[in-house]
Amino acid sequence: MSDTRQEILAATAALLEQVGAEQVSIRDVCQAAGVTAPTVYHHFGDKKELLEAVAAEGFRRYLATKRTRRPSADPLADLRRGWADHIGFGLQHPAFYRLMYGTPNAEERPSAQEGHRLLVGILDRLAEAGRLRMPPEQAAAMIHTASVGTTLRLLSTQKNPWAEGLADRMRDAVFNAVLRQPEQSGNDEPAVAELARALLATLSVGRAAGLTPGEHGILLELLAKLAP
Repeated sequence: MSDTRQEILAATAALLEQVGAEQVSIRDVCQAAGVTAPTVYHHFGDKKELLEAVAAEGFRRYLATKRTRRPSADPLADLRRGWADHIGFGLQHPAFYRLMYGTPNAEERPSAQEGHRLLVGILDRLAEAGRLRMPPEQAAAMIHTASVGTTLRLLSTQKNPWAEGLADRMRDAVFNAVLRQPEQSGNDEPAVAELARALLATLSVGRAAGLTPGEHGILLELLAKLAP
């Protein structure tokens, strides 16, 4: 990435923090970056493309660390670290984050899809270990929705007293909803239903050994009836 392009992106991100995307103009960007309008149009075309580039730069920074990390021996620890990384990035880079996740069709960006695949990969490992109460894709949707909603909420209300500890409380709530705890005794619901959900989640990432596709489908259908 050229120095000029990077300087324009940095200047735009700084302006977004001050006045928001609606108020930022190409003229403002030129003054902040010390370039002319033709230079901005050369690199980005128009304001819409410039903001898309800022969002893409945000995803590049966000995913840079994730791409270099190797899975640990504990997928639950990886999941908790992923939650903390997500919230932390949003609070440290609010201008990037709002464009990454606070705009229409944000989930359709290729970089957003890559982040989703990384999350599902961790959840696949938890499902294989019998720790999920639902299929990985469903769990990923819940976790992602909770993390984005929590981050955007904190960006607008960080100074409110009730915001302290909100990220941890939301993490615990959603993790409890999607994860089966090893020590769970089944006092709150029938043990059969709890085990059926865990097995259903595990089989969603791989077919049971020795079963034909038809038998596998029948097993999934039976488990779904036992795990409402």
